[in-house]
Amino acid sequence: MRIAQIAPLWERVPPPGYGGTELVVGLLTDELVRRGHEVTLFASGDSISLAKLESVHPRAVRLDETVKEYSVYEMLNLARVYERANEFDIIHSHTGHISLSYANLVKTPTVHTLHGIFTPDNEKLYKYAKNQPYISISDAQREERLGMKYAATVYNGINVGSYKFHPQPQEPHYLAFLGRISPQKGTHLAIQIAKQTGWRLKIAGKVDAVDMEYFESKVKPFIDGQQIEYLGEANHEQKNALMGSAVATLFPITWREPFGLVMIESMASGTPVIAMNMGSTKEVIVHGKTGFLCNNVEECISAVSKVAELDRYACWEYVWEHFSVQQMTDGYEAVYRKILGEPFASSNGHLPNPVISGN
Repeated sequence: MRIAQIAPLWERVPPPGYGGTELVVGLLTDELVRRGHEVTLFASGDSISLAKLESVHPRAVRLDETVKEYSVYEMLNLARVYERANEFDIIHSHTGHISLSYANLVKTPTVHTLHGIFTPDNEKLYKYAKNQPYISISDAQREERLGMKYAATVYNGINVGSYKFHPQPQEPHYLAFLGRISPQKGTHLAIQIAKQTGWRLKIAGKVDAVDMEYFESKVKPFIDGQQIEYLGEANHEQKNALMGSAVATLFPITWREPFGLVMIESMASGTPVIAMNMGSTKEVIVHGKTGFLCNNVEECISAVSKVAELDRYACWEYVWEHFSVQQMTDGYEAVYRKILGEPFASSNGHLPNPVISGN
């Protein structure tokens, strides 16, 4: 099958640090190549992929201070894809609403994975293109009132084998928070939970310009380097070690999270997650088995005292069985073949042994 994958240009594929969409696109693209598909990845020029790479800009736009109008590069990227649409059997867009009007202009079908959220503005485009095929990354992400045509829900996946499993948390015990430092991710609530329980908290993640005031007022004043530590943006190995060595990862979101890769990255490391019961969290966490779903800060605080009782191996096993890159790619292949009218058979393998930290 000839497949075009369209990634956002904001981050490299895969991202060196934070970048959930780009991580998913990178894993999916490489796995499709391994399965024998002819894949072209349209992404930033510094991306690393087994697929043929096409780019309109040499590096991730976020890192290029000379770029003042990001939308120009998005449009150039999409123009290149759709000028060559007849070279592909299917086009898979991960760029949200910006690709919708282009997709209507060619015969090659485009399937759109929705990685973000709906807004009053972008809803207008989704209503306009409601009959194009969409893939949600959780059932909770969907807005049925828009009348959009969903081909499937395909959960995000990770390369579980690239995460070392930590059978025990590190001494002295601590809680972890990873992700974008923002009100939506609830960094301030993670600090509140740590303060009220007396636990140490290690925070890692990037601070976007739009969230700098929040960081300066709601997070930075509490960073003392002892109970509350801020470690900056973490790469894959650092994230794995930080979460895997924690007793629990805090995920106290304040918005309808469409998925939340941090949850499955934590569980793949052996660490259960304490999360707010909002958005997709109930589809990702098994309450009382791989973490706890809470309705408020008080319930999160109560969960901290119980989380050490959970089986860390059960966390790892659950991720492998439900959120592996193989499971994710099976889901996308099934959608491609459904749209093209082709049969499909799963290629997901047997449960392997985890890679134990320290071995």
